[in-house]
Amino acid sequence: MAEILAALRSLMSSHDPPLHALVVPSEDYHQSEYVSARDKRREFVSGFTGSAGLALITMNEALLWTDGRYFLQATQELTGEWKLMRMLEDPAVDVWMANNLPNDAAIGVDPWCVSIDTAQRWERAFAKKQQKLVQTSTNMVDKVWKNRPPAETYPVTVQQIEFAGSSVVEKLKDLREKLTNEKARGIIITTLDEVAWLYNIRGTDVPYCPVVHAFAIVTTNAAFLYVDKRKVSSEVISFLKESGVEVRDYDAVSSDVVLLQSNQLNPPADVQGSDLIWADPNSCSYALYSKLNSDKVLLQQSPLALAKAIKNPVELDGLKKAHIRDGAAIVQYIVWLDKQMQEIYGASGYFLEGEATKEKKHSGTVKLTEVTVSDKLESFRASKEHFRGLSFPTISSVGPNAAIMHYSPQSETCAEMDPNSIYLCDSGAQYQDGTTDITRTFHFGKPSAHEKACYTAVLKGHIALGNAVFPNGTCGHTLDILARLPLWKYGLDYRHGTGHGVGSYLNVHEGPQSISFKPRNVPIHASMTATDEPGYYEDGNFGIRLENVLVVTDANTKFNFGDKGYLSFEHITWAPYQIKMINLKSLTPEEIDWLNAYHSRCRDILAPYLDETELAWLKKATEPASA
Repeated sequence: MAEILAALRSLMSSHDPPLHALVVPSEDYHQSEYVSARDKRREFVSGFTGSAGLALITMNEALLWTDGRYFLQATQELTGEWKLMRMLEDPAVDVWMANNLPNDAAIGVDPWCVSIDTAQRWERAFAKKQQKLVQTSTNMVDKVWKNRPPAETYPVTVQQIEFAGSSVVEKLKDLREKLTNEKARGIIITTLDEVAWLYNIRGTDVPYCPVVHAFAIVTTNAAFLYVDKRKVSSEVISFLKESGVEVRDYDAVSSDVVLLQSNQLNPPADVQGSDLIWADPNSCSYALYSKLNSDKVLLQQSPLALAKAIKNPVELDGLKKAHIRDGAAIVQYIVWLDKQMQEIYGASGYFLEGEATKEKKHSGTVKLTEVTVSDKLESFRASKEHFRGLSFPTISSVGPNAAIMHYSPQSETCAEMDPNSIYLCDSGAQYQDGTTDITRTFHFGKPSAHEKACYTAVLKGHIALGNAVFPNGTCGHTLDILARLPLWKYGLDYRHGTGHGVGSYLNVHEGPQSISFKPRNVPIHASMTATDEPGYYEDGNFGIRLENVLVVTDANTKFNFGDKGYLSFEHITWAPYQIKMINLKSLTPEEIDWLNAYHSRCRDILAPYLDETELAWLKKATEPASA
């Protein structure tokens, strides 16, 4: 790590102008949350493997900012050269740079890896001390990264209409109507899942995300896809051509944006008083924005973000079916794991409370680890129809590791399963008809009273959010408190958001909606998805999280105050909650009724997908509970 920092500082010194600091974001050229191996520049320079964070390198310091999900992980992964900066607790990166770097300081960044909004926010912070943001012509990390992984050349595939539910022609028509309404003659689309959704294509360029490294430009009378042509078969080119889309080289987007600005991109757009170019300030790179006339840019959230988030009937049907198959795989996994924990470790098991035997029943090489059980779960999913892979690295975590919110077990260093410790499993899959994300927390021995109390508080918050009824126009920030209140009563909380959207065979984390303590002015709409995932994490001891995917539906309320219309949630995730982890006396009668009703539906929905042994286990796991 010291050699990498020294090499970067040498490049910073020789740069014209010399750089006082270099920013290394997590994002790629598309501002992606999850990036390909060759785009993990921040991980390469810092050693921190979390999905969110930003590295800042000065001539004598190296700092890493990350959010509350990763505080514990970052302290374990960062070496002595690095200082952890905790978001929302320590000064923000722009504030720190403005206050700690000298007057007239030059701060370098690859403009392709930073959004318009972020770059402009930094420039405003720097202005008071005449500091300046310098757009480097090349990425300095790439220059020092020996053996950087090569570019991916995986094939582009078509997401057929039977899964997409809407054609490219229909989507382009809707998009062009929005352009006309905003007096824009063109839009630059940089977000990978938006490009994939608009053109009904999928790929495997980014692990766990079925997207293609590509840009799109759409004008009032033309549409372009910018992609490595080696990935595109003649059949895909024909499909796109028939849909009115021209395929161009990935690198051509830069010069075509210049042509777009001057309306020389063939064929020229029909202006008719519409002379704006639409760019999403949160996802379009500063590099592309810098090629435009800022007076002629409409800086506004991409219209595709909302269009993609509001699922059509075919997408909703596919999501529900995918979650049923996924629920069957989860139950098969728990049945298998329950048996293994009893046979290998002498655990009392899923249903009974008791201390495990001190010695394993089977000595020698037989053991279960966080990784081997995770692999088994994947094998159950892989047997299901339309399975295409996992939707994120499985968070299979035992005891203290479960307190690391986004823990990622590695074969060489992962923990062995422990019948006397909590086991948290957050996992998901990509099916061609939908994306899944589920978390369940288990104990195969005797949970402590404190662990039960925490699990119960998390469950109460989970139930409260899932049962919410709220008026149209409500943002997720307003609902977030419902999931936290039962924890707050004990003086407990968690450092992550409560819910995110889920894609339709796309990214497992999908916006623009979210349910979080961080305000985001995006109302929740019917036919959106949202996860419901409160948790509690005790550093060094355990972690608890419960997560279902919800679909937003119209609520059938007795009244309709203000003629707003009201919304509610429908659960589409199916897997039991562990009754022995619940203090049933702490649940209200309404909560117990909900739990029993959910378990009854779980049993009925999954029964056709289970064998006799698995169904018998599920029937026992979903027996009616009472206080």
